[in-house]
Amino acid sequence: MVAPGWPPLEPALRYGRVVLSRWQGGFAAIVVTLAAGALIILDVTDAALRRWWSGHALSTDMMSGLLGLLITVLVIDQVVRLRQIKDRARAVAAQAAIMVSQALRSSQAVSQALSGSGDRDAAGDEFRTYMMMLLVSAPVLIDAKASRNFLEQAQSLGGEMARVLGVTAGPAGQASFSTTRLDDAVQRLKAASAPLLQVLDPETRTAVRGEDPS
Repeated sequence: MVAPGWPPLEPALRYGRVVLSRWQGGFAAIVVTLAAGALIILDVTDAALRRWWSGHALSTDMMSGLLGLLITVLVIDQVVRLRQIKDRARAVAAQAAIMVSQALRSSQAVSQALSGSGDRDAAGDEFRTYMMMLLVSAPVLIDAKASRNFLEQAQSLGGEMARVLGVTAGPAGQASFSTTRLDDAVQRLKAASAPLLQVLDPETRTAVRGEDPS
């Protein structure tokens, strides 16, 4: 129960107090393993310690059982986390690949609509598809730092495309309007996607980013 006048604890803060982070769990696993190894070495080399262990059977059993449990739990936890990170990296890479592909199509359609060589309605459809994909992908991309940076660049690109589409709504100033900011936003999105797409094979990365294989 929270005392009156004090703000309630955030759910993430309460959760973080009982769940070890990846690095905390790894450090704890190393410390417990080293402690167990040190006790084994002392048990082999120190006769006085062996006599103490023999005279305190309950303490010996409880300590050895606790160390074995901690080693098992912490090591298994790290193995499971590494597997989850690997699987999540592939899922995030696939989501980012889809986003980049749609971003390239949408930005190209918007640029063509601005220059008059493309259809504005078609560009609007591509833009709406991109924004829907952005909304769907946001929960997957918002957790880690690299994927969150990619999400921010994707949102920035969406804003630039909306800005250009707003200009194409009327002929005034359309001919002199520059797509430099839109092109820069596309390049920033590509750069932000690079760390996420590392788990994909080179051919797939090249195809997704719209680059020349040669």
